[in-house]
Amino acid sequence: GKLGRYPPWPGKIVNPPKDLKKPRGKKCFFVKFFGTEDHAWIKVEQLKPYHAHKEEMIKINKGKRFQQAVDAVEEFLRKTKGKDQASSHNSSEEKNRRNSSEERGKQSAGEEKRKASLSEGKLKKGTGEGKKRVSSVSSERGSKSPLKRAQDQSPRKRGRPPKDEKDLTIPESSTVKRVMTGTVAGFKWPPSVSEVRSPGGANQHHPSPECFVLFIQPAVCYQAITKKLKVCEEETGSTSIQAADSTAVNGSITPTDKKIGFLGLGLMGSGIVSNLLKMGHTVTVWNRTAEKCDLFIQEGARLGRTPAEVVSTCDITFACVSDPKAAKDLVLGPSGVLQGIRPGKCYVDMSTVDADTVTELAQVIVSRGGRFLEAPVSGNQQLSNDGMLVILAAGDKDLYEDCSSCFQAMGKTSFFLGEVGNAAKMMLIVNMVQGSFMATIAEGLTLAQVTGQSQQTLLDILNQGQLASIFLDQKCQNILQGNFKPDFYLKYIQKDLRLAIALGDSVNHPTPMAAAANEVYKRAKALDQSDNDMSAVYRAYIH
Repeated sequence: GKLGRYPPWPGKIVNPPKDLKKPRGKKCFFVKFFGTEDHAWIKVEQLKPYHAHKEEMIKINKGKRFQQAVDAVEEFLRKTKGKDQASSHNSSEEKNRRNSSEERGKQSAGEEKRKASLSEGKLKKGTGEGKKRVSSVSSERGSKSPLKRAQDQSPRKRGRPPKDEKDLTIPESSTVKRVMTGTVAGFKWPPSVSEVRSPGGANQHHPSPECFVLFIQPAVCYQAITKKLKVCEEETGSTSIQAADSTAVNGSITPTDKKIGFLGLGLMGSGIVSNLLKMGHTVTVWNRTAEKCDLFIQEGARLGRTPAEVVSTCDITFACVSDPKAAKDLVLGPSGVLQGIRPGKCYVDMSTVDADTVTELAQVIVSRGGRFLEAPVSGNQQLSNDGMLVILAAGDKDLYEDCSSCFQAMGKTSFFLGEVGNAAKMMLIVNMVQGSFMATIAEGLTLAQVTGQSQQTLLDILNQGQLASIFLDQKCQNILQGNFKPDFYLKYIQKDLRLAIALGDSVNHPTPMAAAANEVYKRAKALDQSDNDMSAVYRAYIH
């Protein structure tokens, strides 16, 4: 089944939390995904039976985590089957014991009656009457007594299931009943899964969490959700349950059949590659520090020994590195990208650099018969991990279209801005605004502190006003908690400010606000904050 833009995933119907309301609209069930702690409300038409689609899904999804999820399903089914067999065995033993006890009771009663009859015959000294009573007892032995008939019928009347079957219940059984005769009626549920032995001995269709083992689409693949769940209703009407800090986007992704290469596994690149793999792309990776490739190799990526090798073996190669110098070295250096470029090979630079640098790289790639696209991304590590980046692209329009499935996997939206250089300029302007805003936030918090105002109260006020945003809240929380783990390196935002100021100079446009913010970041770098998050600019004000 499909929900959102992620690959199908195995799961089972479970009871939703009591305080979680069922979404309005079409019939849906609350599903737990195997191999994760993810849950979701899944519409009936988006569910398919496990056994019927197992082999097909395994062929499509080669990832290690998917295989682990399938293993978890199989283990669950083995345990369920074992419980059913144990329940059936126990029921059979109980029935045998009951029958044996009844038979012994019947024989004992007959024996007592026989003795009484013989004794009565002796007292009366009348053999005829004694024989008649013995014959009557023999007749009773050959037929069921009223007690025996009552005992045989009582289990059916009570209809008590074995202990293990008491758990085989599902919320809203009437809804499930309608579903089984309605939308899902076309699915042929495997007897081993959907048939449960009833107390009366007949096979009955008994919908239960154990019966409904499905291939479905989780809202947030592969990541365990340990935070408080919330409901996020999509515009299309589908509803998903997700962690409070993650987002799912509707729409189905069919991964391109082109071989994808990726160079650079930093904060942004790692999340991008992870999402490319999750969406089913074939990816070859390279990183200057080779150890960073290991995790992705385990998840199904291939390893390239050099940038040139990656480019020569892949159809489209993406790169995401730190600055203009790194971008040039990657292309023009020893065993670099340029050495692997042949006619038809495609190169997409996702680094945030200046327009002059990206124009130079485009020229050398195209001169070798290659195709070039610049595609810097707006976002941070968390957005990269969530596949929620904003992609700004420029250059080869056809290549932009060829990258469609990749951009869908890594981002929530993309913009095509025309000729090479436009995306670089726009990206620098975006980061200039962001960097200046961050410096202003830090300045406001320190001013509140030195004037005896509560920094937390300032944040609460800002969060209730027009400036409220996820960015504002997250960065202020970093400062208040003293947590400067990098989500966007301070040294990189300072680099972007510097390049944005240079862009302004090139067209004779003043950028005094950016220039002032740049000086604050330079001071923070002098205080050894380069490798901390950009919010560590706060420390430039308190030292």
